[in-house]
Amino acid sequence: MFLTILVFILILGLLIFVHEFGHFVMAKRAGVRVEEFGFGFPPRLFGIKKGDTIYSLNLLPLGGFVKIYGEDGATKNQKEDVDNENVFYKKPIKTRVGILVAGVTMNLILAAVLLSIGYWIGLPTIIKEGQISDFKDAKVQILQVDFNSPAEQAGIKMGDTIASFKLQITNYKLQITEVSQVQEFINQHKGEEIIVVIQRGDEILEKTVVPRIDVPKGEGPLGISLAETAIVSYPWYRALIMGVTSVINLTWAITAALAGLLWQIIRTGQLAVDVAGPVGIFTFTGQAAQLGFIYVLQLTALLSINLAIINVLPFPALDGGRLLFLGIEKIKGSPISQKVERFANTTGFVILIMLMVAITWRDVARLF
Repeated sequence: MFLTILVFILILGLLIFVHEFGHFVMAKRAGVRVEEFGFGFPPRLFGIKKGDTIYSLNLLPLGGFVKIYGEDGATKNQKEDVDNENVFYKKPIKTRVGILVAGVTMNLILAAVLLSIGYWIGLPTIIKEGQISDFKDAKVQILQVDFNSPAEQAGIKMGDTIASFKLQITNYKLQITEVSQVQEFINQHKGEEIIVVIQRGDEILEKTVVPRIDVPKGEGPLGISLAETAIVSYPWYRALIMGVTSVINLTWAITAALAGLLWQIIRTGQLAVDVAGPVGIFTFTGQAAQLGFIYVLQLTALLSINLAIINVLPFPALDGGRLLFLGIEKIKGSPISQKVERFANTTGFVILIMLMVAITWRDVARLF
C-alpha cells in the first residue's frame, strides 16, 4: 500500500507540475508577470523571491501551480495596469492562447518522452497470435477485467499473466502459450470450478473461478480480454519516432472514445462503460507498480495524454474553457464580462467537483 501511495503521488505530481511548468515558461517568454510558481500545493513551507516571482515549496506534494498576474481579468491595481505591459489580459489573444495551450503541450511532450524511453528499454507490446515462440519473454496477458465478472470476483486483475489452468478433481494441468488455448479451455469448462494460475510481477497466484454459462452480451465466460504480449525494444532513433507516433495515435483514439462517451450520455442519459476517478487511477497505479517500472512508465504516459485532452475541452474552469472565451472575444471584438466569466468558471468548477465526487463514490462502492 505504501508503494502504491508513493507512486501515485509521484505520477500525479509529475503530471500537474509539468502542465503548470508549461504555463510558467510561456508566460515568462511572453513577458507576463508570474506572481508565484509553486511546487506542491499550499500551505507554503517557504518561498524565494526572484524578480517579480515567488518560487515556493508547499506542503502537499501533488504537482504545482502557477499564479499569472491578471489571468482572471482586471486586477485590483487597474490604474497601474494601464501603462503596464506585463499583465495577462492586456496581451494579444494569440499570446494568451499560447500561454494557455502550453500546459497541454507539455503533457503531450512528456508522454512522448516517456514512451520513447519505454520503446528504447523495452515496452510491453501486443504481438500477433502464433508469434510467441519468436520472443523469449512472450506471454498471454489480461488487458481488461469486466466489472462484476467471475474474474473480478476471484481477484484477477488487469496486467496479470495466465500461466496455466488446473482442474482440482482430476489433477489436470494445462500450460498456456496462446490465447486460443485459454478460450478453448474456458469454453469446455463453463459452469465448472477451475483454477487459474497467474503471474503478477514476481508472484505466482492461484485463483479459483467458475466460467459463466449464461454470458452477458459483449463479455466472455470469465469476463476478461486477452492478448499475447512481449517486451519489445528498438534503437533510440526508432524509439523516438515510435514514441511520437504513439502519442499521436493514442490522442486520436482517446479523443474519439471520449466523443463517443459524450454522445452516448446525450443520446441515452447513461454511461455504459466504466470511467475511472481518483480511486480507480489509484487502483491502476497499484497494479502497475506490482508489474514493474515499465508498466508505471506506460501508465504515466497514458494519464498524461488523458490530462491533456480533458484540459483542452471547452468547459469552464479548464484551459479549454478559457480558450473558448478567447474565441468569443476574438469574434465579438471585446472581452467577455468578468462577472460572466467568473460565474461560468465557478459553476464549471463546482460541476467538475460534483462529477469527481460521484465517480469516486462509485469507485469506492466497487471496492466493497
